[in-house]
Amino acid sequence: MEDNNNLKKIQDAIESLPDNFSILEEQIDVELQMEYFEFTKDKTNNQPIEDFAEVEKMLYEAEATDEAKKKLLVRLAGHDKVEAFRIIERFKAQAEGVLRNWSILAIQESRMILQSSLLDEQQVFISTGLGGRDQKIRYFITLLHQNTEEEFSETEKKLIEDEFQFFLKKSEGELEEMNFVNGFAMGLFLFPLKNNLQDIFRSFIEECNQYGNFLREDVIITNVKKLNIEEIKGFLSQEQKEETDENDTEQD
Repeated sequence: MEDNNNLKKIQDAIESLPDNFSILEEQIDVELQMEYFEFTKDKTNNQPIEDFAEVEKMLYEAEATDEAKKKLLVRLAGHDKVEAFRIIERFKAQAEGVLRNWSILAIQESRMILQSSLLDEQQVFISTGLGGRDQKIRYFITLLHQNTEEEFSETEKKLIEDEFQFFLKKSEGELEEMNFVNGFAMGLFLFPLKNNLQDIFRSFIEECNQYGNFLREDVIITNVKKLNIEEIKGFLSQEQKEETDENDTEQD
């Protein structure tokens, strides 16, 4: 019951979003995103900038640490000046690794602040680990064979891909990739944020199972990161252990 209430709260929050929300497109580690947001809360990283040219020069200094550059980018992103936005853009074009992803987050914040200032209305920005496009969120899904040690047949693989694409398109979704490893079908897809994601899976699995009842009804889905086989198996083992513990508790 608690899970259903949480899902309802999430759905209610999504439905209340304005039409002009924006979504982070790039796939950026959630922990790095949280670190960025913590930086923005620190008042020492929100000091006003008097000389933008000097700050840009500091960003390229070889002796400057990544930590110092992160703080400068956050300071720039907090200004409602086009000049600050352009500086971040130029830095991102040559940045690599963590600093490139940090620059992407800074650009998003800078763009929001500029739009809020120009349009005189609050902007809503949504970010996930897997990113998205337009008003669609990217998800990673794992579909499970009834026996995860048994490989999907070629017919089952084709059926899964064809039917999944069909049901996604009906809801304006888009399948980006689908891979099969033993009894696991792992996909990456885009889906409109405001559409009900749960509805398509029930119908999709029912349709596939008309041809042999080979898919489990349960699926693993996340918008945080792409999972590898070890992580998927670990999740299933943990879920099985929790179910066993729960059954033992009920018997006691």
